[in-house]
Amino acid sequence: MPSVLFVCIGNVCRSPLGERLLRLRLAEEGAGDAYDVSSAGVRALKGRSMHPESVRTLEERGGSPEGFVARQITGKIADEADLILAATRDVRSRLLEESPRALRRTFTLTEFVALAEADLAEGKRRAGGAAAIIERCGQARGSLQPELYDIEDPIGRSAATFDRVASVIDEQTARLAKILARESLISG
Repeated sequence: MPSVLFVCIGNVCRSPLGERLLRLRLAEEGAGDAYDVSSAGVRALKGRSMHPESVRTLEERGGSPEGFVARQITGKIADEADLILAATRDVRSRLLEESPRALRRTFTLTEFVALAEADLAEGKRRAGGAAAIIERCGQARGSLQPELYDIEDPIGRSAATFDRVASVIDEQTARLAKILARESLISG
């Protein structure tokens, strides 16, 4: 089963929101069991639950924080992930300092969605599933500039900031779920 790993700083706001929303959106696309989705942080608040504002925004979108516990990214976790999606370019860089072998499969969330949609827009039905699209996106890195690379850190900010961040992550994970569901159907 291909794995998707979301990474932010503390693993209590953006990355768990990405994890839980992608799981929800994959289920809505009929591919809920096709991917293993998790999250971690580069400076995780290990053992903590999701930030209350992230919980609120997640529940407003139909998701559940049940059972979530923050964890620290390790080289082993990064090495085992098929696709790593960072909240920002800085988080991506920090992760790659610790796990340079993960470069070809590490992107910001918005970067990967833009690259994958551009790849699929070519109109070719390609075999290979998620692994092939991740490889093609790695090769196409730098070929386009997404309007937004970084998803701002809402910690210590207003409820409106959490709402804005959740909206971006929800929109991106919905688009990602469509891509991943399509790829699981092609390869399956």
